[in-house]
Amino acid sequence: MTRSHDAIVNAQFGSQAAAYLSSSVHSTGEDLDALAQICAEVRPARALDIGTGGGHVAYRLAQHAQTVVAVDLSSEMLKVVAETARQHGLSNIETTGAPAERLPFEDASFDLAACRYSAHHWCDWDAGLREVRRVLKPGSPAIFIDVISPAVPACDTHLQAIELLRDPSHVRNYSESEWAAALVRAGFRARRAEKRRIRMDFASWVGRMRTSTAHQTAIRSLQQLASVQIATYFAIEVDGSFSIDILQVEASACRAGER
Repeated sequence: MTRSHDAIVNAQFGSQAAAYLSSSVHSTGEDLDALAQICAEVRPARALDIGTGGGHVAYRLAQHAQTVVAVDLSSEMLKVVAETARQHGLSNIETTGAPAERLPFEDASFDLAACRYSAHHWCDWDAGLREVRRVLKPGSPAIFIDVISPAVPACDTHLQAIELLRDPSHVRNYSESEWAAALVRAGFRARRAEKRRIRMDFASWVGRMRTSTAHQTAIRSLQQLASVQIATYFAIEVDGSFSIDILQVEASACRAGER
């Protein structure tokens, strides 16, 4: 059976909405605190959360924005976000079903945009970034947070391989330099960038995606056959847990004639 990429993403994440709501990797972190601080400084009238997943970005933005629009491909994810927002009295969160590459909003209709752990699933990364720029008012901030690929080719190959085995909706974790170039192409100017290191518990990591036993075995095989360079870089542990790099980039939508 042949499926579109959007259908694969929806199938992977729709039934796992509750898992992403409770995931400690997604619900906590210094990056979430930093994002909330940026939003507190901007106090946007209208903020956008692209690829909201369990809604953790939206919940933080809602504390400082007049309105937050949480966007996701999965209707199941959006139902969880809407219900969780209701339970916490966050009446200023709206939900919209759409891919990042086709945002159903008017030009320059948001004062802040945020995207956390979503861009590596976009079928057309550049198109998604252009859409985020299109719906932002000139000069407004956009915060992108995602796993980044190492600059070392062997480590890059290892990361992409285990990510795809774990989750067939994975497209690519981009490098820091690829992010910098893509943001310029899309019409952004980078303000600040910060890298963090986080540990991925193997059982939780594969459990969230319901990774098949066969694919888990393949991942463990790649880890066990990895070179010293790869094993050291990812700090691969006996049980398969490992560490990865996260990049947080704060950029601004360029004004006319600005680069």
